[in-house]
Amino acid sequence: MDTSTRAISSVSELRSTRPQWGRRGTTGAAIAVRLAYENVSHAYDEVLAVDRVDLQIEPAEIVCLLGPSGCGKTTLLKLAAGLEIPASGRVLIDGLEVSGPARFVPPEKRGVGLMFQDFALFPHLSILANVKFGLAGLPRDVAEAEARKALQRVGLERYADLYPHALSGGEQQRVALARAVAPRPSVLLMDEPFSGLDSRLRDDVREETLAVLRETRATCIIVTHDPEEAMRMADRIVLMRSGRVVQAGSAADLYHSPTDLAAARFFSELNEVPGIVAGGVVSTPLGTFGRQGVVDGEAVTVCVRPHGVQVAPAGSGQVPGRLISRRFLGEVELLEIAVDGLDMPIKARARQTVTAAVGSEVGILIDEAAVLMFPV
Repeated sequence: MDTSTRAISSVSELRSTRPQWGRRGTTGAAIAVRLAYENVSHAYDEVLAVDRVDLQIEPAEIVCLLGPSGCGKTTLLKLAAGLEIPASGRVLIDGLEVSGPARFVPPEKRGVGLMFQDFALFPHLSILANVKFGLAGLPRDVAEAEARKALQRVGLERYADLYPHALSGGEQQRVALARAVAPRPSVLLMDEPFSGLDSRLRDDVREETLAVLRETRATCIIVTHDPEEAMRMADRIVLMRSGRVVQAGSAADLYHSPTDLAAARFFSELNEVPGIVAGGVVSTPLGTFGRQGVVDGEAVTVCVRPHGVQVAPAGSGQVPGRLISRRFLGEVELLEIAVDGLDMPIKARARQTVTAAVGSEVGILIDEAAVLMFPV
């Protein structure tokens, strides 16, 4: 039996015992620091990736950079790590300039930990050696003890002598996390660390990773394009678009009070209906709504989130409609309802049982708390 076969056999035996994450509260704590970007811009050739970003992350705060691909999230991470040098502006750690006109501190001297999307484990090193890699400045026995402690926290100490190829994607993610936190960095940067995991595994790994981050008390930036992930993990979300910060705040702030229509679309599906303000209200085929800060005569887009559309028996709702499709999604049903005056059907996510058959008439009630309004 060759080495590779023995490794696979060994890990199969270990998995039969269903190893779990280690005991919470055992991760070594770091000295948290403040991370700041001051009017930072950066370009690749002539393409502007980051455009005059001002952002401050408080000590021990977990911030998610959220936005579509190409909006500048990963570039901000690289600038903080020292993997890129800003074209203008400054990056400061604990008030000291680490990138800017006056000074550049190399990556290895910044006290910054990195966790990449592809985990970036060294295939020729054992799991233990991978975790020890960032502890080269410590005596050998101390480095090994710290590495084993980090592996124990993520539930993988028994895998220490195996190699990355023998582990599943979720296990490799946990090794990468152990390697990132073992040196106790003051700042921890994570670039879409859960994107390669299947949905059921992702929830468990996110929850335990968040627990580890709270224990380390490191100042943390997590890059993601998943709004639910950002809302689950972040103390504060920074929404980016085209290299700029569009809005920053708590999950509730961004969800309930998005700065514009594009920001609202990022957090949930929307039913979008045109309207014009008259007499302080907006009349639409879905009903009449308060104007929410827009002025008379102004054209607006009225947005209703699907969970705010309630379906009732025909004749009992404010708005008549016809049920044209329904899809069972487990906890909810996704319904599509045709309404006179609208080109597209209205989508509803119904938790209650809707007894109407497809093709039959229904009534629609709109929860005004789920209504947003934006100038056109």
